[in-house]
Amino acid sequence: MGWLWAIIVGFVLGLLAKAILPGKQHSPLWLITIFGIIGGIVGNALARAFGIEATPGIDWGRHILQVVAAVVIVGLGDMLYVSTRGRGKRQQRV
Repeated sequence: MGWLWAIIVGFVLGLLAKAILPGKQHSPLWLITIFGIIGGIVGNALARAFGIEATPGIDWGRHILQVVAAVVIVGLGDMLYVSTRGRGKRQQRV
């Protein structure tokens, strides 16, 4: 059940990050979901490092860190995806 939640949360975080980032992202939905999962893991690690991973009530600090991490990872991952994909197309034309 933990993997299912990770995929669902990663999907939501990836879509939130994609909505927050300006411009168009070219990564496919499955890759955005993976970036969101990684963002959730990084956000949880940061929350643990700051000592806010478990607070009474809703963990707003942890959730904000997850979204921020997902935005950074989706942005960087999309740039890497576009540069890798573009490089492959140039090599095919030559």
